[in-house]
Amino acid sequence: MNMNTVAIDIRLIGSKRTGDEAVFRNLVRELLRRNDGLRYVLLTDRHGAEREILESVGCDGALPKNAEIRVLPSRNRFTWNLISVPSFLFHERIDVFHTQYILPMAIPRRTRVVVHVHDVSFRAFPKLIGIVDRIFLSIFIPHAMRRADLVVVPSEFTRDEVVAYYGTGTERVLVVPNAVDPGFLADGALSGDGRRVREAYGLPERFVLSVGTMQPRKNIPVLVRAFAALRSRMSDVSLVLVGGRGGRHYDTAIDSAIRDTNLDGAVLFPGYVAQSDMPELYAAAEALIFPSRYEGFGIPLLEAFAAGTPVAASDIPPFHEVGGDAVTYFDPSNVAACAKTLYTLLTDSRLRDRIRRSGRDRLDMFSWPESAAILAGAYRELSGHNQ
Repeated sequence: MNMNTVAIDIRLIGSKRTGDEAVFRNLVRELLRRNDGLRYVLLTDRHGAEREILESVGCDGALPKNAEIRVLPSRNRFTWNLISVPSFLFHERIDVFHTQYILPMAIPRRTRVVVHVHDVSFRAFPKLIGIVDRIFLSIFIPHAMRRADLVVVPSEFTRDEVVAYYGTGTERVLVVPNAVDPGFLADGALSGDGRRVREAYGLPERFVLSVGTMQPRKNIPVLVRAFAALRSRMSDVSLVLVGGRGGRHYDTAIDSAIRDTNLDGAVLFPGYVAQSDMPELYAAAEALIFPSRYEGFGIPLLEAFAAGTPVAASDIPPFHEVGGDAVTYFDPSNVAACAKTLYTLLTDSRLRDRIRRSGRDRLDMFSWPESAAILAGAYRELSGHNQ
């Protein structure tokens, strides 16, 4: 009996796109470990990336027999969706195609489609992205939502947003929760005292940490201004912003906030931090602060829980869904509230200890193997319709 075949767009793996990449890397790794009767074709547009992909998904030199990497030639994301993927799907017998957000206009009807949506911030806050991207997404996302046999989302909040904004039936939206990277849970991951990462990235002895892209929805200018108020009371603490400064959709108001508050030298941008260094970086931080106005999930919350790092975060629904009582929350639009919450978190030892204990308990609620099992079950159900 032939195996049903699932093709997964894995271009995110190796892209250094923080949360989105982590989701696909971890899900693919766990799917490949399962003996679920499915065949996997991993689609990439990068020649010579096989070794990096194998390392990323935890394969020791070779993929399992039920999987292969296929390189589809493509100059950019447009030719990928207009030519490369449709050509592949029409020439190969693919039962399920799993991609992120954007779907080619031409896909054979025999192929079931899974569209992965991490959040719909582009719809909730359209003015926070460029006009070209806004037009592009307004054309292709509705098409993807209509064509998808299943929309995968990381949280109940995002499921409700997809239903509200696109009219997608709840029966076609599946919650597959994110989890923490296993590197945070490995033996020895947190054994260092932080000295190595401080030296490697030029970090001070005391700092609070923010992790993620630096798009406007991440609300970093409010964090910078709140941190300026904190510095007036705790002058030995710095702010470390891990992410792509100057990257796509970079919020230039961050630079303005730093200039306005005279924080040059107190706000540090280490750039991309290797995944293997992230557990020690979190553990070295006094606290994680996550000030976003909008998110679909919040993997950094779980990373902080794993590292035993206290968390202050925006009072928004997905953070409550992930963090529960293991987070101290603040109004993301209120600079004073953010500053007060952060100061309390840094100075109240009993609060810090309670949050650490609660964080360890929250970790047990999220598991990549369990999420991969949910996804594999959906693949089997969808591919069964093609028999």
